[in-house]
Amino acid sequence: MKDLNRRVAVVTGGASGIGRGMVEAFIGEDMKVVIGDIEEPALDNTVAELKKEGADVVGVVCDVSNQTSVNAMAKAALDAFGAVHVLCNNAGVAGSTDGTSWERSVEDWNWVMGVNLNGVANGIRAFVPIMIEQGEDAHVVNTASMAGLIPGGGTYGVSKSACVALSEGLFSELALAAPKLGVSVLCPGWVRTRIAESERNRPEAPREAPTESQPLRDLMRKAAEAALANGLDPREVGNIVVNAIKTRRFYILTHPWQDMIEHHMQNVIEGRDPVGLMPPGIELPGLETPEQ
Repeated sequence: MKDLNRRVAVVTGGASGIGRGMVEAFIGEDMKVVIGDIEEPALDNTVAELKKEGADVVGVVCDVSNQTSVNAMAKAALDAFGAVHVLCNNAGVAGSTDGTSWERSVEDWNWVMGVNLNGVANGIRAFVPIMIEQGEDAHVVNTASMAGLIPGGGTYGVSKSACVALSEGLFSELALAAPKLGVSVLCPGWVRTRIAESERNRPEAPREAPTESQPLRDLMRKAAEAALANGLDPREVGNIVVNAIKTRRFYILTHPWQDMIEHHMQNVIEGRDPVGLMPPGIELPGLETPEQ
């Protein structure tokens, strides 16, 4: 899709963060945009701001973990603009950072997987048949993470690895069934977003904060917050995505971290454990890497 002018994009999680960055980049290409988001006040503010600037946008409150809600957004997009040319399954949550994989609750797992994986699958089910039926050039962008290409990350990393796998499968399927549809998987590093505050949109009532201090967990959380605060501007990510759509690039990396990916793949090939991914100079108390 080299020409995006007056084409229609749908972006979930589009009221803030990377989603809004993509929305603004698409508007910069003179596209019409449907913005889906579960956070209604933020959605209303974003739509109002963009319309004031002359953008042709529509906002739809959408819970991507619910297929009925995503189907309703697809209908709203067709009612508003008559077609969909770019689908960005972008909505995502970080999940809890408290505890190990076996200590996190069923509710934690279901929430993170429901948004980060099922939300992508729901978008594919709702929109890809429409895009195929149109018979025009179109593109799907699924937002994963660098956490989907390297080990670790708890429930978040599991969901993003699954998103990468789903995107790879979708690419192969569409290459045979509908070659006019391109697919990309976005694997960003640190970006200036509110992903660390994603529990604000969790469906169940807020839980009490842990009462017991865990120094290592607290240190890692502070490091992540600092990295996010100094991360890439979301609009810059949006520009990278626009370029990837135009050039039909599948893997979209926002940071020069290819060495980490290569190191991980070498570990896979050689059958080594994944702890060796840890960058030099980083030591975790009580964690020793066996001799390779």
